This record gives sequence, structure tokens and C-alpha cells, in this order.
Amino acid sequence: MPMSDSTYDGGCHCGAVGFRYTTVISPEDWSVRACQCRFCRMHDALSTSDPGGNLQIFAPEPTALRRYRFALKTADFLICTRCGIYIGAVIDATAARFGIINTHALNETPPGIAAVGAISYDNEDASGRINRREECWTPVSAVPW
Repeated sequence: MPMSDSTYDGGCHCGAVGFRYTTVISPEDWSVRACQCRFCRMHDALSTSDPGGNLQIFAPEPTALRRYRFALKTADFLICTRCGIYIGAVIDATAARFGIINTHALNETPPGIAAVGAISYDNEDASGRINRREECWTPVSAVPW
């Protein structure tokens, strides 16, 4: 059930990179996804997004933020160069920039956060992956690059 905008802050362990995620979706209704690709499994990533929300990425020292691309190379996965924490991902699509957050990187886990759903994107081609992200990921209004 939608509510008023709520803002959630998160970031890496050492504080060098962070994000601010704003959503009207209450935590018990978040779509929390456990991607089954090797990168996400190795980072124990649990991702969420809100197409009607907003995401801002912060890195006061831009060298602390590593943008890593793999597989189809359609998105930048954001990792702190100091402590190694994966905070989320960003895609530059034709219409805008969109992103997801790693819920494990939230400063505080919201009470009642939705159950995790395992998901595989292995059958997507690059075009299908980009289209899905444009529809499902959160619009990004600030990045440090």
C-alpha cells in the first residue's frame, strides 16, 4: 500500500560512498530480489528499486567509487574501492539514468522489509535487460561522475 515518500540512506562500510533512496512503496511491499548471477551471489546482494522513486549516489572522493561492468556490460555495479562493499548499480539508458540499491547496504534495515525472491536473468539479451531496467529500476538524479 503506497504511503508518503520515505527516504532511506545507505552506503559502504567505511563511509566513502553512499546513496539516498526515496520511495513511496512501504518496505513490506518492496520487490527484493536475489539475483542468481555469480557477482550478486558472491556479494550476497539483495536488490530493490522503485520506478516512481528517486536515487542519489554520493562519493565525496570520486576515486573511492569503482564502477564495474561484467557479462553484457549494460550497467555499472558500484563498489567502494576502500572496503569493497557493493552498494547498487546504475544504467545510463536512452531516456534517463536508472538504478537499484543493495538492501544490505542500507544504514538501517526497515522493519517489515519484504521477503526475498530468487531470480535469474540468464535468458535476457542486452536489449531485453536494458528494457527491463528502464521499466523497473529507480530514476537516478545524482551521481558523482
